[in-house]
Order: sequence, then C-alpha cells, then structure tokens
Amino acid sequence: MALALGVDTGGTFTDAVLIRDGETVVAKGKSLTTRQDLAIGVGGAVRRVLEDAGAEPSEISFAALSTTLATNALVEGQGGSVGLIYIGFRDGDLDKHGLTTALRGDPAVELSGGHGYSGTEKAALDLDTLQSWLLGPGAGASGYAVASQFATRNPAHELAAAQMVAELTGAPATCSHMLSAKLNGPKRALTALLNARLIGLIDRLIDRAAWELTRIGVTAPLMVVRGDGALMSADQARERPIETILSGPAASLIGAKWLTGCDTALVSDIGGTTTDVALLDGGRPAIDPLGAQVGGDRTMVEAVAMRTTGLGGDSAVHVNTSGLSGGVRLGPRRLVPVSLIATEARQVVHAALDAQLAAPVPGEHDARFLRALPDMPRARLTAKELDLLERIGTAVHPLADVLRNRRDAGTLTKLVDRGLVQICGITPSDACHMLGLQTAWDQGAADKALTLLARKRAGHGNALARNPAEMAQMILDQLTRQTMQALLETALAEEADPLDPDNPASLADHPMLLAALQGRKGLVSLDARLDVDVVGLGASAATHYPAVGRALRCRMHIPADADVANAIGAVVGQIEHRQRGTVTSPSEGRFRAHLPEGPEDFSTSEDALIAMENALEALARQAVLEAGAADITVLKTRDIRKADVESREVFVEAELVVTASGRPRIAAG
Repeated sequence: MALALGVDTGGTFTDAVLIRDGETVVAKGKSLTTRQDLAIGVGGAVRRVLEDAGAEPSEISFAALSTTLATNALVEGQGGSVGLIYIGFRDGDLDKHGLTTALRGDPAVELSGGHGYSGTEKAALDLDTLQSWLLGPGAGASGYAVASQFATRNPAHELAAAQMVAELTGAPATCSHMLSAKLNGPKRALTALLNARLIGLIDRLIDRAAWELTRIGVTAPLMVVRGDGALMSADQARERPIETILSGPAASLIGAKWLTGCDTALVSDIGGTTTDVALLDGGRPAIDPLGAQVGGDRTMVEAVAMRTTGLGGDSAVHVNTSGLSGGVRLGPRRLVPVSLIATEARQVVHAALDAQLAAPVPGEHDARFLRALPDMPRARLTAKELDLLERIGTAVHPLADVLRNRRDAGTLTKLVDRGLVQICGITPSDACHMLGLQTAWDQGAADKALTLLARKRAGHGNALARNPAEMAQMILDQLTRQTMQALLETALAEEADPLDPDNPASLADHPMLLAALQGRKGLVSLDARLDVDVVGLGASAATHYPAVGRALRCRMHIPADADVANAIGAVVGQIEHRQRGTVTSPSEGRFRAHLPEGPEDFSTSEDALIAMENALEALARQAVLEAGAADITVLKTRDIRKADVESREVFVEAELVVTASGRPRIAAG
C-alpha cells in the first residue's frame, strides 16, 4: 500500500500529512515554520505524523512540498539581491514599466542588441559593456535576470548574455524566454527579475527540506507544487522558483476539491501572511490568462486565477489615526505575534511590556520587538545595515531600544525587506489568544500587548478601546470585514454581465452593497448575499470563517482537515508541463517556426506547424520524465489565425500548446 507524504511550509506553520493509497488521511501534524532554518519546522511536522501513524520513514513512496514562501516573499517585498540585463529595449522602459521600482535599488544595465518580430537580429549584442558591468557595478548579485527584445522569437542574445554571467560570476541567470513564450518583453523582464530574486530563497528551502527528510529516513525524491497545481521536480523548482508562486494556494484548491467534493465554490485559504481566494469551477481551478498577480506585480507565470491579499492570522495591526472614526486596519506586512515571541524570550518581552504599561502615555513602539535571523546571506549590505545587524545580534529586543534615530528606521526597513530581520508585534493571533480562542502561545503577553494598543488614541481623540477584550474583538471584526472584501472582490471579478465591474474592489466596499448584505429595511429595502458556497481553509478557518459566512449570508464549508488542505493538495495532484510556441509568416510562401534553438523556415505552414509541435512535445515529455512522471499523456492544441486577402485565406500566425502529464512514477508504483 502506497504511503504519500505531503508537506506545506507556510509563513507561520509547517504542515505535514500522510495519505494511504491516495484515499485516506492517516495522520496530520503541525510545527512552527522556522525561517532561520526551515528544516527544523519540516522535521518537526514530519516526525509528528510518522509517530501518530505508527509508520516507518521507509514506507513513504512519494513526497511532495507546497509552499507559500515565494508568494509571501513577493507580497512582503523580500528576496535576494539581483542584477537586470536589459537588451534592445527603448530608453525609459525601466521606469515606464515599473522595473526600476521592482529593482528596489539593485543594479541594471541596458545593452544594444535584440531581435525583431520575425526573429531577425536588430543590432549586435554589446558583450563588452556587459563584461565591464558584471565586473563592476553589477558584481555581487545572488542572481541575474536577462531579458532581450523578442527573445521568444529568437533567444540567441539572452543565451549569450546568460553564458557570460555564468563564466564571470558563477551566479544563476534567468532568461525571460524560458519562463514564457508570450510577447511583451517588459513583463517578461519583470518575471525574470522576480525569479532571480527568489532563487536563493527556494534553493535554501529545498536543500534544507530534502536534507531533513533524508536525515529522518525518507528516501523518496521530493517534488514541489507549481502555481497551477501541478507537480514539478525539486531541480525544476530550483531553476524556476517563480513558478512556485501561488504554490500553496494552488495546492489548497486541489485539496479543497478532494476534501469536500465541491465542483463550484469560492475557496478561501487564510494563512499567517495572506488570504488566497479563487473560484473552483467544474471541479478544477481556473488558470489566470493574464499571468499570476502577487504583491502588486503582474507576472507571466501560468498559475491559478487567485486573488492574494496581505491578510492573515499574523498580519500587522495598524491604528487608523486619520478622520474621526478610529478603528484598526490589518496587513499587508506579517509580524511575529507578541504571544509567540514571548514563548521564546519570555523575560525580555514581559519586562518590556510591563515598563511600557507603567509609562504615563503610549509610546510609538509599544508592544513591538525585533530579532535578526542567524546564518542568512549578507551580500551587498551597506555599512549602516551591517552595523545595525551587529547591534541586534542574536537576541530579541524591544524595538525602541534598537532605533536610535529616523535613519535607523529606514535601515531596518531594508533589512526586513531582505528577510534578515523579523519584526514582532500585535496580530489577530494575539487577539485570539487574549480571548481564549487559541491557547498555544503566551496569553499573558497578548493581554498586556492589547492593553497597550487599547489606550492608543485615534483621530477622534479617545482611546481605541476600554479594555483588552474589546480591543481584541475590534481586531477580529476587522479581520471579518477584510475577508468579506476579498471574497466579494473575487466573486464580482468573476461575475458575468450586467455587473462586470471595472473596479471590483470599490464595488465590494460600496456602502450600498454592505447595507444590502445586512438586509437594510426602510423606504428603500436592500437585500444581497454571496450566492455561491465558500470553502474555508487554513489553521484558523474554524475560528474566523463562521462569522464571515454569517456576514455574507452564504453556506460555509470548513472540512475536518481544513488545517492541512495545502499539504493534502500536494500529494493528490499530477505532474504536468506545458510548452508554447509560435509559427509566423514573414513573407508570402515562407513559414517560420520559432524553435527553442532559434527560428527555422519552411515552405508550407503544415511543415512548420509539425516541426514546432514535435519540438514542443520533446521538451514537454522530457520535463515530465525528469520530474518522475509515468503513463504520460500528451495534448496538442493549435490556434491558427488567418486573414482574408483578395478573397483568399492567408496564414498570419499560429500559437501551439503541447501539454504532457502523468502521475508520479513512484506513487503509481
């Protein structure tokens, strides 16, 4: 009997589940995600499920990993240092298309070169300038992104630049044409840039997870869930970590279908950092045709059509100081909850909270702490950043004790963005501990922290709340409101005419809709409800989502194993790889297949289409074989565009898609 292991590393918890014969959950377990060493959390969860199931590690024939690491990193603006090599584009493109913002101060070089629409070289590639840049301003990056104009028509310049990067730096280089076969060079450049930024993070995760599984005695090869819900090998994930964005949410959709049998439902997965909402339609997650959007960036990665919001159990609580209404707002930044950090540094945390409570007036940094993560890469840090890291050391500190001036605050923000320092503060998890809805961490620390927050004054001049319990409820009510907003936005974005809103966010928050959800009665009566079932997933779904269901007046499903749905989805999916290619007609009677190794011309369109399909099928089959697939099936589609010219049809262009898929070989065996 086959025993499959699924592991999901979230922002707060690492989950593990054992499924026998693809049908029965035999054990599940959780462990805190340990950012400084992810192996600790993985090992803790896996050992727990093995012990609960009474199983030996050698019995596991298949292991798969889903992760929110890439998604959370993009939402929180984290990742390694990168260099962008931008070839053949127009002056000003970096600013115009948001690449300067995405670089966040990292270096870029704009080179002459690139190709035209038909794949013909537009200008020679300036390798001399590239060499000088790599040895000068561009040196020291953890990864490089290479984007050349019309590289999907001819990748020669991207490949040549990537080869020079490898020879001179030894760092990984991401070529944009390897991530997407679609046009739109600036968007491909952004996708390659984000991929390069994530390589170090995902590489460390896979290395540490694989090492820990081997140490436990699990010998099955490790697979990783892609953002479209399919599986890929660990080596493929190392090369293309951008494809793991929305990996956790995609796995949750697969898990939701497996757990509930629902064919049509909104699936809402609340984690520590994000809430992910998507529509399950016909039993399958829809793929976003425009590419995955995470953290404000629209990529060209094929992933589930998911709306990701910086809202979770560990979201930062912000006080509304503008206007007269007061109240709080949650996210998008994740904090380590005060109740959690108090379990690790009880004396420091309680001493600081007591001192802040004794102060006559609230302080700017009340109930805020920080710590540095050990053994993290420190490449390209400034002297100020290194000095602040040394000052923090390995201990937990009250934030006010570390920040000496406003420049320190800016430096600290950069260290947090790089994932080197964690901020600890008040979160919805602390509110749950204060109210006794959760009990795993330090309830006393949560009580003191919420007392400090309650006495802060908003725009109306009064204290936010009369006591910590009222403050905690205010936070949870806000979590309900923001979750409602995320669900309504997704539903309205999917809605057919006559609504079809251009801005679902503004409509979801419209006072008239909110009044209708409350069943407003009067001279004008309004009535509305969310007319689709909702599946609530995540460790805190049972705590938070009943209130959301009542507010939206919809049927809410919270399955028994909702807390490990992502880990379940990781082991019930299949391996799949999709390859895209294009055939064009640069002149009458000439048909150009834009093959992976470069363009090739044919005398008939059918010959060009067959050559393109054969090349794509070979690549797709090779990818799923390397990932460990068995019983491979191949699906081919052609989208041929023609035009009427002088009463005859003329071939213009064709887009071909070849998809190879199969179940993991080890699991099937």
